[in-house]
Amino acid sequence: MSRKNNTPYALLGLITAGYRTGYDMKQMIDRSLNHFWKISYGQIYPSLKHLTETGWVTAEASAQENKPDKKEYRITKEGQEALQTWLEEPIKEIAAEKNEFLLKIFFSKQQDRLSTAEKVREYQQKLKERYDAYRAIEQSIIACKDNSRDSEYWFFTLDYGKRSTRAGIEWCEATISRLTNREDLD
Repeated sequence: MSRKNNTPYALLGLITAGYRTGYDMKQMIDRSLNHFWKISYGQIYPSLKHLTETGWVTAEASAQENKPDKKEYRITKEGQEALQTWLEEPIKEIAAEKNEFLLKIFFSKQQDRLSTAEKVREYQQKLKERYDAYRAIEQSIIACKDNSRDSEYWFFTLDYGKRSTRAGIEWCEATISRLTNREDLD
């Protein structure tokens, strides 16, 4: 079964949020969407070309001083309808997460428990750094003078990330405790 490519819908959504150039979209993706939806720079322009060809967006060249012209994209009525249809589609399944760390934990009987506990501590530190990044994103959204309707929904996804990350940090604490319990040491 082939998976539906949702990147065009992500780009349509970015355009509706005011990100009009491929560069602006990539900046927003790197600051925010990348925490839950990966889109490479190499996917953006081919997807925008496809969206233009399907009539879901229009592209207009915009002159820049001492730089090549840039393309600014605007969503069309058809694009808005396509985005709305996609938003209304039911979620068919929960996405499977590929997590190298959990794969390594799954097979960690091959190493001593204290080494595994150290790996969990390292992972926990990375989760704490991610949580701090989410708090910084939250502050930047709050500080943004343009408190658009989008920001409420950005906070929803940010809250999901913060809660998931806190749960991961708590899991690390519990796992480290079990791995370093004196009775269970190898």
